[in-house]
Amino acid sequence: MDSDILIKTSNWYSNSVYLRVAFRVNNNGTQNIKHITDGFRCVSRSKIKINIVVQKSVISLLLMMIILVGFVRAKDTKEMVVGSVKELKDVKTKKVTWKKDRTKMILLSFTSGEIGKRKDQINPILSTVIDNNKIPGIVAAISSSKGLLFSSASGIRRFNNPDPMKTDDLVHLGSCTKAMTSTLLAILITEGKLNWESTLIEALPELKDLIHPNYELATLRKLVTHRSGMPANANNWWDHSDERDIKVRRLKILKDSLATEPATKVGDYLYSNLGYMVAGCMAEKVTGKSWETLIQEKLFQPLGMNTASFGLPGTPGQSDQPWGHLESDIGWEASQLDNSEPLGPAGRVHCSLADWAKFLSLQLPNSNSIIQNQQQLDQLIEPVGNYAAGWGVYQDNRVKGTVLTHDGSNTMWYARVWVAPNIDRAYMVVMNAAFKNSNKSATICEQVINELIKIDQEQ
Repeated sequence: MDSDILIKTSNWYSNSVYLRVAFRVNNNGTQNIKHITDGFRCVSRSKIKINIVVQKSVISLLLMMIILVGFVRAKDTKEMVVGSVKELKDVKTKKVTWKKDRTKMILLSFTSGEIGKRKDQINPILSTVIDNNKIPGIVAAISSSKGLLFSSASGIRRFNNPDPMKTDDLVHLGSCTKAMTSTLLAILITEGKLNWESTLIEALPELKDLIHPNYELATLRKLVTHRSGMPANANNWWDHSDERDIKVRRLKILKDSLATEPATKVGDYLYSNLGYMVAGCMAEKVTGKSWETLIQEKLFQPLGMNTASFGLPGTPGQSDQPWGHLESDIGWEASQLDNSEPLGPAGRVHCSLADWAKFLSLQLPNSNSIIQNQQQLDQLIEPVGNYAAGWGVYQDNRVKGTVLTHDGSNTMWYARVWVAPNIDRAYMVVMNAAFKNSNKSATICEQVINELIKIDQEQ
């Protein structure tokens, strides 16, 4: 019968090459091959057990392999045929194709040389963005289910300061935090502490008669899909700032903001930061822990997101991390201000691009999900209209279908992300500045993502 052998070459110049050898086998006899010619640097000290038809000699098989090695090195082939998913452990994938007759996976991994080439392609693009728009700094990255493939940075951390932006700098994600909050809720649902149809009053019965009755039946699902009827923001995010317990402060702001009639009909779409804070309050009530503690314990720590935290990146008054920038009549004004602490579940996370990629991998194939219930993961990206739980959901032929996307800004930073599950990719871009006209910031970030997709698809 026809069969395939996977042969992995030794690693030279950090480039891994996989060979496929097809031949005919039966169940009679075995043969061990310990080494292939050292001049081709392949399969040293590895054993491949094979069954060979009597007519096929070991010499002919070796010759076939040598020819194939030469062909692979000449053509830079990166095709891998395997018999089981286990053989894919620790292998970075670009494209996966399944065949009915056998498991076939096409792996097009970035080699170190290819990564360098793509950095050379994107670096001038980021520099041009800096020059054309006079912004302080920008970072961009492409990742897969296995982590960052490459990242690039251009510009400076702080206006009128020479310190350059770096790819491992901490960046503010703004409303891209919302997908993280929704994932936390999915984890709590998996643990049986909540469900998507849990109502505000079920979680917080003490609010009955204190909020408008139209809010009482607002469900967790309606909150995370922006269909709860809640206004975009609280009456005043800075109220009750003397309250030391953030959980209590959030509840007080909730009561103040929900005492009046809903901003829109429950079930209609209205983007709401307040709704995400309320969802965070529900999580706090059923666990007794703050949203900040919960998301660290159940999301950041399990994923190894060691740089993830809240508020402004870096030390106050220092340029050890990038500063945000406000657009003013006299140019950019560097600032370390941020959204009010109670708004945390809607938009206060910062982290490195590498750690952000770890979170984004949850929605990519072959990732090791911290959510064991696949149904809950699916719920996160099931849209009502064009919005799911912290994700805008669209279709784009360039990435072979579904796109999960979101923007984030605290008015001093601007971030945009595209997650493309069908091609195992995420595209990220963050500026440490935000224009008064948010559409201008969005357009710049979208242009960069378009370039990332183009460069990525060229390989």
